[in-house]
Amino acid sequence: MERLQKVIAESGMTSRRKAEGLITSGKVKVDGKVITELGFKVSDNNEIVVDGVKINKEDKVYYLLNKPRGVITTTNDDKGRKTVIDLISDDKRIYPVGRLDYDTTGVLLLTNDGEFANNMMHPKNEIDKVYIAKINGFLTPKDIIALKNGVIIDNVKTSKARVKVRKVDKDTHTSIVELTIHEGRNHQVKNMFSSLGYEVLKLKRERIAFLDLKGLNSGEYRRLTPKEVSKLYVLLNEKKSSK
Repeated sequence: MERLQKVIAESGMTSRRKAEGLITSGKVKVDGKVITELGFKVSDNNEIVVDGVKINKEDKVYYLLNKPRGVITTTNDDKGRKTVIDLISDDKRIYPVGRLDYDTTGVLLLTNDGEFANNMMHPKNEIDKVYIAKINGFLTPKDIIALKNGVIIDNVKTSKARVKVRKVDKDTHTSIVELTIHEGRNHQVKNMFSSLGYEVLKLKRERIAFLDLKGLNSGEYRRLTPKEVSKLYVLLNEKKSSK
């Protein structure tokens, strides 16, 4: 038996917090009866309808994709462009965990586990996301300190980051910089460099937590192993318990 709001969140329909709001507002039925109690527990045999839509419990799946350039990180696109969902052969209703820009490549997780996705994306859980950026120019010591301590984007300061200059090319006047963050704002990495006057020429997400692209060419994907999924849950629980 599991709490109703957890089951709704795990279905991928919405976050747990929004599920709680739907329950208290009387928009959730279990076996035809309106339930407004947040502690209400359900089993696999119960029929759950949320705002008129029936929830179908599926086996949870977790994929790691090496996202190519020129693919949209969404479940569908009204302009007919290829999406990350098009790259994965699975009949289940999966969706990306967070997003990567159209021209950004690298590690992307996809799942049908809504609660897992929300926990992985939430900044408070501080899951490392490691990016490799090719930028124009050379970072000054002052700029490195600024990135580490947080820069202002849209009047909000970013959280502290880790910064490492991997390579400097004086001939092309470019640098390769490793940036580790745990937030996921729209265009965050590009905007962080832009706030200091640098343009990101190429961007790749190299790692999420301990998951990297080893063995995956561009456009290829694999299922996470049960051990990897378990390790991610342990990591998430450790982050929560340390708060």
